Amino acid sequence: METNSRIFVAGHRGLVGSAICRSLRRQGFDNLISRELDELDLRDPAATRRFFAAEQPEFVVLAAAKVGGILANATFPADFIFDNLAIETSVIDAAAREGVRKLLFLGSSCIYPRLAPQPIREESLLTGPLEPTNEWYAIAKIAGIKLAQAYRAQHGLNAISLMPTNLYGPGDNFDPQSSHVLPALIRKMHDAVRAGAGEVVVWGSGTPRREFLHVDDLADAAVFLMLHYDSGEIVNVGTGVDLTIRELAETIARAAGFTGKLAFDASKPDGTPRKLLDVSRLTALGWKPKVALVDGIAETWRWYLANIAHE
Repeated sequence: METNSRIFVAGHRGLVGSAICRSLRRQGFDNLISRELDELDLRDPAATRRFFAAEQPEFVVLAAAKVGGILANATFPADFIFDNLAIETSVIDAAAREGVRKLLFLGSSCIYPRLAPQPIREESLLTGPLEPTNEWYAIAKIAGIKLAQAYRAQHGLNAISLMPTNLYGPGDNFDPQSSHVLPALIRKMHDAVRAGAGEVVVWGSGTPRREFLHVDDLADAAVFLMLHYDSGEIVNVGTGVDLTIRELAETIARAAGFTGKLAFDASKPDGTPRKLLDVSRLTALGWKPKVALVDGIAETWRWYLANIAHE
């Protein structure tokens, strides 16, 4: 991939896509192609094919997806599976037909079985039942992985697939109805501090363990793998370190200056008991994350105050 290569970043407005655009530009890749949602519906295969034929991107980053937390997945299961399947099939097929040199597909750590051995190796894919609270999204992402591998095998598309752990950072979704746990807790802590509340309710028991990766680290890993990795085997991207949801909530409370009580609502679902990725395949290639969780949370808190809290 040369610095003047034509690179299409699908989903450039999202948390991941915008971070990948920033990382590409920092590293001298300025010839980026993007489209707004009202300009191109990636669920439409004919429109997507016309776009590829007209723009002729050489490299594609497929970061466009419908994403959300437990509540959103439970409320809109059909949207989560249909929209993601439609985006994947349209983009991967168009990329192969128009001779794209390389495509990066962004999956998710939720593709792995609910009770996979920890830390989770890439070989755990399809070895057991999924976590029910996000199975619709997970099944769509698994289909995307297999689609990329099938197009590699049959059509020679150089498609690589990354499986990021839980992501966070500036530009995240803080909507209480659709956000993931970390931004949801930032929103709750801010609202509690502003209201002078003495308690914040956290979904679940607080005991599940989760791993969190700053989105800028994920973006740098994506560019690194676009430059240095060409295998169809999936690659986990994470920190290799996890903590409990209780510890996460306590860390966010300190960043927010919330000194009240944390109440854990065990009637709400916990999700997978633990989800920690084995990142040895990635670290063996020479890449490691840079942003410590406490620093990343503090940065995300400041971004939330500056960009969202006043709205």
